[in-house]
Amino acid sequence: MPSLDHKTIAITGGFGTLGRAVGEVLQAAGARVALIDHAGAPAGPCGDAMVLPHVELGQVHDARLAMNRIVAHFGALDGLVNAAGGFKVETIEKGSVDTWDRLYAINVRTALIASQAALPHLVARGSGSIVYVGAHAAGQAGLGMGAYAASKSGVARLTEAMAEEFKDRGITVNAVLPSILDTPANRSEMPGADPARWVSPDALAQVIAFLLSDAAAPINGALIPVKGRV
Repeated sequence: MPSLDHKTIAITGGFGTLGRAVGEVLQAAGARVALIDHAGAPAGPCGDAMVLPHVELGQVHDARLAMNRIVAHFGALDGLVNAAGGFKVETIEKGSVDTWDRLYAINVRTALIASQAALPHLVARGSGSIVYVGAHAAGQAGLGMGAYAASKSGVARLTEAMAEEFKDRGITVNAVLPSILDTPANRSEMPGADPARWVSPDALAQVIAFLLSDAAAPINGALIPVKGRV
């Protein structure tokens, strides 16, 4: 595992299954971690991570305040993992435009606002990394996946645009595109599937950790499929 010693990393969606896994992997690699989430503080242990509950990342003020608190606590910010997001299967014929609005707000708006809040701190250091959690499904929408795929496609375009914008300012921006994550929710919704073929949160977290490391400095604007055996 590449070293993340002396790096401070903020993780949105930090209390979820993936966010917690990323936090654990990054701490094991030596990073100082801040977990950000709209939910209340998690009941279980989070290692030495800073915990920021009740943060509405869809609101500019909340996101800026969270990033400022992280920098005040650790003295710097070196990276951001945008793991916050949502999912819903709904056909276009029987679905609602509200679903499209909601998934855009959860998957794209939060990622944009969190990034804009983090950027002044990364720019001030002259270096840093942003990693988005996109989705392999964004490449082609399947049945009932229109709203989700569209929102995650927005994350991909955000990744590319930011990578181009900041490529000469020391900041790399990349996205991981997982297939199906092995989470309790996905196991519950797909009881007949074989989760051994899916991507474990820990495995995806390892890829994210690499992208945050100095070893990944030449990688920028990449949309990296992490499919497991799906």
